[in-house]
Amino acid sequence: MKRAGALALGAAVLLVAAFALADEFKMRNSTIDPAAVAVLHANTDRNGNLDVELVAKHMAPPDRLTPSHQNYVVWVQAPGKQPENIGLLRVNTDDMGASLRTKVTYRSFDIFVTAEDTVHPDAPIGPEVLRGTVQK
Repeated sequence: MKRAGALALGAAVLLVAAFALADEFKMRNSTIDPAAVAVLHANTDRNGNLDVELVAKHMAPPDRLTPSHQNYVVWVQAPGKQPENIGLLRVNTDDMGASLRTKVTYRSFDIFVTAEDTVHPDAPIGPEVLRGTVQK
């Protein structure tokens, strides 16, 4: 039992250390949600992909925006490519925080968040809330 706990603790320490060594990229907010603050942590994994984590604070839930929207969608756009929907950014209404963790195959890309009225839009239609650029 103690061995399993020690292994779990060791794995947690390695995960925290990996993100502590990750590059951090600040994201810019827009006037639609001016209090929003976000950073993107990017770390190269053993396969050469980027493990990215977007962490946002002070995010208004999308239904409280003017005009109201259903959700936030996160997009990645590599140079010369169309934007790709990589997931939803869900706001925790208790602390107004939000996060999304995923893998990206690109080394240089723009990442942005839009307020949308559908879960799986084919292209960004709604207003942009956050934007950042990653170059590794």
